Amino acid sequence: VAALGTAMLRHSLWLCLCLCSCPARGLRIHEYLYFQVLSPGDIRYIFTATPAKDFGGVFNTRYDQIHLVPADPPEACGELNNGVFIQDQIALVERGGCSFLSKTRVIQEHGGRAVIIADNAYDNDSFYIEMIQDSTRRTADIPALFLLGRDGYMIRRSLERHGLPWAVISIPVNVTSIPTYEMMQPPWTFW
Repeated sequence: VAALGTAMLRHSLWLCLCLCSCPARGLRIHEYLYFQVLSPGDIRYIFTATPAKDFGGVFNTRYDQIHLVPADPPEACGELNNGVFIQDQIALVERGGCSFLSKTRVIQEHGGRAVIIADNAYDNDSFYIEMIQDSTRRTADIPALFLLGRDGYMIRRSLERHGLPWAVISIPVNVTSIPTYEMMQPPWTFW
């Protein structure tokens, strides 16, 4: 219990420093963007993602309830078996097999509104990869976000356990309006 209290205090201090030192820039704190899983309930947490550095769009709309659809195949390097379910939704993709930009373009071509690319290192619970343009001259217009491997794994595992084809999420979430004691963070990740 004492360790949990110490961790919460550290997080509160970190969040306070971030909020006090950052100019008002919308929904991002130090280039982080947040989303909340609403369903399934056992994974109902606020997750942290980082936007691609030099490609992709930005969130101009807040989606209160939108589907987060795991791509099939997970790496999304070509034609998708479940592309029809990604249309007008957000895709959850796994890192590997092709560039971040290629994955983003595949999701865009299937009508996705955004892509969240989870690290393929399932034990990664703290290291964010900087997603950059590949060596081609291609572009992508939809937002592309990087998610920690542990977070992506836990979301997919929960969907498999419940036999669900997608999660329901809210994105982006403005964490500055949520008191730190009410923020439901994944228990396996220290912010």
